[in-house]
Amino acid sequence: MSDVNGPTGQAPASNGPEDAAVGTAGTGAEAATESTTGPDAESFAGVGAPTGSTAVGANASAAAGGRRVRVVLVDDHRMFRTGVQAEIGETERTGVEVVGEAADVDQAVTVITATRPEVVLLDVHLPGGGGVEVLRRCAPLMADARQPVRFLALSVSDAAEDVIGVIRGGARGYVTKTITGTDLVDSIFRVQDGDAVFSPRLAGFVLDAFASTDAPPVDEDLDRLTQREREVLRLIARGYAYKEIAKQLFISVKTVESHVSAVLRKLQLSNRHELTRWATARRLV
Repeated sequence: MSDVNGPTGQAPASNGPEDAAVGTAGTGAEAATESTTGPDAESFAGVGAPTGSTAVGANASAAAGGRRVRVVLVDDHRMFRTGVQAEIGETERTGVEVVGEAADVDQAVTVITATRPEVVLLDVHLPGGGGVEVLRRCAPLMADARQPVRFLALSVSDAAEDVIGVIRGGARGYVTKTITGTDLVDSIFRVQDGDAVFSPRLAGFVLDAFASTDAPPVDEDLDRLTQREREVLRLIARGYAYKEIAKQLFISVKTVESHVSAVLRKLQLSNRHELTRWATARRLV
């Protein structure tokens, strides 16, 4: 297969296997050596139907309605990224705009910070510390109430420890590289909306992991809030506007404002940014 350039259209160097982080803002990191062999490199062929196929389902509706989602691809195999880009990156068809690519942890942090995508497709095993390290270094971006960056793990690994590690790190979901292109696009939009997305078998790992742990200690601060106040808290922390919360919960904007004021007062917080940090620290987002 011939090389396909990233979103910036930059031509690769001609001296051996290489890679470069790419962002539409033009702030890509330095080139990094990568492998184009092995299971990750080969598994791109299993992502989705032929590139020219017509999108169906939620992603087709999103594209038809003019909805867009900006995505960064993070994977250390350029051949796999090329396959994903070809499958989901036709924006008019899928609604997905690939705004950057990265092959290791440092490149990923640089490109994600520069482009501020809505969703990052993140491989688990990366040079420089792995997907968990990317999540750790991007924690402030995930906690941004106005423009949160959300992560969806996309990996060849289905090991329980990999799944649990990135979910504890803040990823909103985990799917394997056997996923179809249509399902991947649907998963991206769901993660953009704040939903949790898992391949069926992997969801069991997450449930088992949390069920097997000891019950968490009682949070007296959280217990002060009513159920409705907790719902409003979670939506505020996810970056929803008051009007969006009102629509989601079928209440008036004025009622939302009242609930937010009550939450801030009970938790002794000053603003929604502090509230977001408080909710993120307790994994309520």
